[in-house]
Amino acid sequence: YNVKLEYIYLFFFFSSRRRHTRCSGVSWARRCVQETAYRLNLNVKPLFTVEVIVESRSQTKIEFYVKAKSNFKAKNTANNVEVFIPVPCDAQQPSFKTAHGTVKYLPEKDAMGWSIKQFPGQKEMLMKASFSLPSIPSSKRDEYKKIPVNVEFEIQYLTVSGIQVRYLKIVEKSGYKALPWVRYITQNGNYQIRMGI
Repeated sequence: YNVKLEYIYLFFFFSSRRRHTRCSGVSWARRCVQETAYRLNLNVKPLFTVEVIVESRSQTKIEFYVKAKSNFKAKNTANNVEVFIPVPCDAQQPSFKTAHGTVKYLPEKDAMGWSIKQFPGQKEMLMKASFSLPSIPSSKRDEYKKIPVNVEFEIQYLTVSGIQVRYLKIVEKSGYKALPWVRYITQNGNYQIRMGI
């Protein structure tokens, strides 16, 4: 598991109504945004775990049972979670069942994509998928077993490293009064999980 990037956004709110030329494109909102990003290579508990069980009901039908679990604190929520699960290259006639989010078959990627808009911490979500298979199998049918599950997400107000901004000073020579605000965001990097098939 690898969390590639943490972002810290520093917001500066200016009280003056005058145009602030240093913030081109957002001066009407009277704010500047400075993004700080850094890489992490830490051995930490994974923020998400995904378990995939595959059952072959017959030579022409296959079913996937997927359980996604968030391991971060319950007070945090992951946004725009995307789980990409590989499927056989000759899969067809997909059928999905889940109480959370939506699932789409992505034939161009030989995968299914499970989209969850908001995923609270310390929660489990389940999904079931069924596919039909041709009676004459493709020579590459089993290659999906070697491809990992990919997870994309964004968690606000969370830093895996625990880093915090303790002090922030703004020097504004023009006389503007600025109010600083720090925003923490953790995003996935190369977040892959091997299927235990």
